Amino acid sequence: SNFVLGNAQVPSAFPVVYCSDGFCDLTGFSRAEVMQRCCACSFLYGPDTSELLRQQLRRALDEHRAFKGELILYRKSGVPFWCLLDVVPIKNEKDEVALFLVSHKDITSTKSCSGTDSTKDTGRRRRFNRAGGKGFNASRRRSRAVLYHLSGHLQKQRKSKHKLRKGIFGDKPSLPEYKVAAIRKPPLILLHYGAFKAGWDGLILLATLYVAVTVPYSVCVGASTEQGLPAARGPPSACDLCVEILFMLGKAPPHPPCPMLAEAWGTRCTDGCPPFPPDIVLNFRTTFVSKSGQVVLEPRAVARHYLAGWFPLDLVAALPFDLLAACQVNVYVGAHLLKTVRLLRLLRLLPNLDRYSQYSAVVLALLMVVFALLAHWVACGWFFLGQREVEGSPAALPEIGWLQELARRLETPYYLARRNCSAGGAGNGTGPGANCSGSGGLLGGPSLRSAYVTSLYFALSSLTSVGFGNVSANTDTEKIFSICTMLVGALMHAVVFGNVTAIIQRLYARRFLYHSRTRDLRDYIRIHRIPRPLKRRILEYFQSTWAANNGIDTAELLQSLPEELRADIALHLHKELLQLPLFGGASRGCLRTLSLGVRPAFCTPGELLIRRGDALQALYFLRSGSMEVLRDGTVLAILGKGDLIGCDLGGPRRARADVRGLTYCALQSLGLPALAEGLALDPDFARAFRRQLPRELSYDL
Repeated sequence: SNFVLGNAQVPSAFPVVYCSDGFCDLTGFSRAEVMQRCCACSFLYGPDTSELLRQQLRRALDEHRAFKGELILYRKSGVPFWCLLDVVPIKNEKDEVALFLVSHKDITSTKSCSGTDSTKDTGRRRRFNRAGGKGFNASRRRSRAVLYHLSGHLQKQRKSKHKLRKGIFGDKPSLPEYKVAAIRKPPLILLHYGAFKAGWDGLILLATLYVAVTVPYSVCVGASTEQGLPAARGPPSACDLCVEILFMLGKAPPHPPCPMLAEAWGTRCTDGCPPFPPDIVLNFRTTFVSKSGQVVLEPRAVARHYLAGWFPLDLVAALPFDLLAACQVNVYVGAHLLKTVRLLRLLRLLPNLDRYSQYSAVVLALLMVVFALLAHWVACGWFFLGQREVEGSPAALPEIGWLQELARRLETPYYLARRNCSAGGAGNGTGPGANCSGSGGLLGGPSLRSAYVTSLYFALSSLTSVGFGNVSANTDTEKIFSICTMLVGALMHAVVFGNVTAIIQRLYARRFLYHSRTRDLRDYIRIHRIPRPLKRRILEYFQSTWAANNGIDTAELLQSLPEELRADIALHLHKELLQLPLFGGASRGCLRTLSLGVRPAFCTPGELLIRRGDALQALYFLRSGSMEVLRDGTVLAILGKGDLIGCDLGGPRRARADVRGLTYCALQSLGLPALAEGLALDPDFARAFRRQLPRELSYDL
């Protein structure tokens, strides 16, 4: 974390373009004192610094090669320390050395153990390290974030006429590179927005809809056989087996924690345990978006997120009911009720369907699918209820249930098959009124196809209206079920069908506004014939800023609030900028005035925030991302999170260099007119601010 970056494209000078917080803590120099000085750090030399190592370091910089050595350097306070100096050239996409990474490691304690340094300075250094441990950790994180954007995360790009370029996971170059940042995806990790994951989610959607249709039918309709007994189900179909392969587990693993963590973190299980089903394995390796809006790529974090979320439900839904039936294992109706747990997977599909919610036709189609699915479930329940009424009717079989009424109309009546029947009453026990034991069977009646079609007709007529009476409820149980169905149908009318337009406008108003703005932008670009590169920049900036603020105009939103409340909100939103040491002596009234003048800003990779020669109108605080300061194509400075750029209030107000984004950058800008207004409220702070500003600027433009 103790390093500086030097510009290798400025011969002899090799100026420092970035200085880490760790280097400032190690040497005692501020960032403003280090910037633009030679990256050889000759200002750290002293009487005991080896002249030979100085010359070797200088030759290494001139020849653009690596260097490593141990030498004595001096802090700003004059205290010497042993330093392990490491110089690494950083190449760009043109295979040219663009930067020098010069890292410094304090090895005083190591040298002290061998008697080469004083114990007094060693003790002072250790006490300093213990006191500033937390600050060092924070500075290391900030410095490494900038260094990550600049080195070691992109492949060297070489073109050859006779060889194809190696894959993205091929051999890495020996030297890091310097270019605009790109996302580096770990191996065997799927992006949640990738094409493969989208296709897989579509397949899982079809499988889940298939389960939503077949499971209620299997439980309510398919459970009965021609004899009316709850016997084992028949062999599953090919579609059932395919869906089982997507959801199922082969068998229970002998050590449950082992395979779970092994598959979750990409390791192999050594005890011969079976693998998880494909869907669970892919979910263990699929990225997600955290609450802070960042895409999480780290495998362990992805696995923990899935284990704490949908994994228990997916595990229960993976029980292999149909494969047990295919293996001639008797699975009774009660066990198949557990398959209804798979219907809860429909809740998981709702976020995936959100991407299509901006299209009105898709929304209407989804509503119709939901309505048809509900009608199917009601039909299965209506058939199940009628079947139970027939099986529970007396021996005389009075025709009161809807299935018995349907059988009478179709002239396919029910009758009993006698088993071990004893005579009852005056009869001889052979007629329809015989008193039959529970071992008897129920035969006859309408076909399964006719019964289901009639059930579906009743469900749709009850959900869309009050029914037509040709299929009516006769028993008390059937009447209660019909009442519930009519209430659900009335709710569907009132909430869905009667207010489709209102629902779409209420739920997707922000998306409609986004597409309206996008159409306006495209029409503007087309009318004024804006060239393609500028068009791309306009659309990219619009999409990036919309993703950051969701199209909310903060100024317009807060305009109706009183100024006192707006100042408190602004003070909270911009506290990261106003908590800098530069504003430490300001009164609360001054800070509230300054906070009202802070505006958010956003910069995309390759976009210019400030152009050379422009009038400087604000101070910019970099909240996230990395930027570079350029002059005639030469890198003058590299800026990271927490850097402040601008100009001295008493100096010229025109920029001497360009400021360009390397990554997506979020900034806060404090306008100079608003700054002057705030400083006028506190003259003592204004004088201290003007004295301290040149030292606090990461780069003076």
